[in-house]
Amino acid sequence: MNIYEYLTPKSGENFSTLLKHKNIKINRIVSSSDVKSVEYIQDEDEWLVLLEGKATLRIEDKEKILTKGETLFIPAKVPHKVLKTNDGTVWLTVHIF
Repeated sequence: MNIYEYLTPKSGENFSTLLKHKNIKINRIVSSSDVKSVEYIQDEDEWLVLLEGKATLRIEDKEKILTKGETLFIPAKVPHKVLKTNDGTVWLTVHIF
């Protein structure tokens, strides 16, 4: 699989699991500019890198803007949500259980 071979959805996001091994899961997420703002409170830690595009997140009531190449660590149980993304935003997420 080539991480840069993807189609941007017309709305929402496409999730692809790239690796699931022991206590780690790695996903590629491709976002449209029309995403639903859903709050996540996960049982696992998450590290992410934005490979393409731009995204605005809300983490513990603070807004965070990510651009291409930026990374973010979200500890388990920390409330967060994606507020908006540019069309064709690509994420790599690593979930650590």
